Amino acid sequence: MAEPVYSPVIRIFIGVFRALRLDLQVTGQELVPATGGGVVVMNHISYLDFALAGVPFWYAHHRLVRFMAKKEVFDHPVSGPLMRGMKHIPVDRSAGAGAYRAAVDALRRGELIGVFPEATISRSWCLKEFKHGAVRMAQEADVPIIPVVLWGSHRVLTKGRPRNLRAARGTEVSITVGEPIHIAADADRSVATKELAETMAVLLDDAQRRYRTDPAGAPWWLPARMGGSAPTPIEAAALDAAELADRAKRRNR
Repeated sequence: MAEPVYSPVIRIFIGVFRALRLDLQVTGQELVPATGGGVVVMNHISYLDFALAGVPFWYAHHRLVRFMAKKEVFDHPVSGPLMRGMKHIPVDRSAGAGAYRAAVDALRRGELIGVFPEATISRSWCLKEFKHGAVRMAQEADVPIIPVVLWGSHRVLTKGRPRNLRAARGTEVSITVGEPIHIAADADRSVATKELAETMAVLLDDAQRRYRTDPAGAPWWLPARMGGSAPTPIEAAALDAAELADRAKRRNR
């Protein structure tokens, strides 16, 4: 099927990555299924994760990942038409049933659906608590979960950091595809979600340890447990709570 919007957008992003001389280190690309539906589950550390997570699928079999994203992105006059043209799925967090059904239908048609089970960017660079939606979709559509772990993308463009693409040139970005995970239809979703998070934590730990790291100092982009100056998960949760409270306050003015 022709993709008059998505295919050119992918090529543009790949061109941008090359212009920035990003050192993309892709591991596990051979695990990308050539056909069939699948829930692509990713950790979330930067604003570029959507584009980067799709790279192994495009390189392997020119497959496209349809991402679930908050409705506000689709309401934007610039990003909205692009998101709709790429057939991504808008999620209204106050009424998510429609988005869920659209995702399951797409999975049954053999599409790849991208999900961030943490919902928002992790400020600690560690995994946050996973929501059950990915496991539930995989069970209902009878498709595998394909874990993807990103590391280094937060050094290019992320929440709470100044935008400096010049400084980001040459940054190593690790993209790891894990073994597809098949969830039994009768599996307990809470248990399966916990096991998925544990699997991705192992992949993330491996990616972090393989990553080129300057041993000097405590870089902001390293998690606290590895000697970096990033907030701990508890500190990051407090920052997230303060941000949500501030948004609520502004909405109620």
